[in-house]
Amino acid sequence: MTHIPLEVCVDTLEGAWVAAENGADRIELCSALSEGGLTPSLGVMTAAAKLPVPVYVMIRPRRGGFAYSDLEKAAMLRDIEATEHAGLAGIVLGAVDEHHALDRNFLSVALKSTRLPATLHRAIDTVQDYGQAIEDAIALGFERILTSGQADKAELGMDRLHQAARIAAGRLSIMAGSGVNAANAARILRHAGVSELHASCSKPKGDVSQPSTAETRLGFVAATGSRDTDAGLVQALRHAMDLHAEDAA
Repeated sequence: MTHIPLEVCVDTLEGAWVAAENGADRIELCSALSEGGLTPSLGVMTAAAKLPVPVYVMIRPRRGGFAYSDLEKAAMLRDIEATEHAGLAGIVLGAVDEHHALDRNFLSVALKSTRLPATLHRAIDTVQDYGQAIEDAIALGFERILTSGQADKAELGMDRLHQAARIAAGRLSIMAGSGVNAANAARILRHAGVSELHASCSKPKGDVSQPSTAETRLGFVAATGSRDTDAGLVQALRHAMDLHAEDAA
């Protein structure tokens, strides 16, 4: 039976351990998942090196789009160096240029600056020429692409995900992400033909119906509450993926 890798994105160390101990094959380590994921601190990176599964670090200096200034690019290169020094397994990054294509110049510099393998993140979902961006990612030396097929959710982008898998054709891995869960995992794997899945497997912490805390009132916590990785959701997704692999064998 072919094992299908599951990557879980987290923004807490506790969440990283929950994911690693309940079926995740790899961790995408971030801060601020509520903003789509930003670069975590060096302290968090160092602590994550103790996890029993590979940890890839998000290299994204701010929220918003993926066209970066020279100052931001310099900071990203320093964060890549910090990731390597922390002893982690890889990096996750992406950047686009003014033409809404991958910023090949910067990404080439970034990948050549480190020995770490790299995942191209969902910046690819914002480009104008999706097929060309996949070819660019291959030429640049990315290990995999995380993509929703340019849709809000991977389940809605399966045609383009299938296109991506066909173009990649063993040259790199296509990992579907955004809205992936146990209920739709088999459908995405079956119809999109991707080789990996990516999910947060998170749910709200505590009872959001409780009266507002000081942290909520002061704006430190959203009114909807905070979220964190849930062991049951990781286990359920891992089980759904394994069942699909058994059926496909």
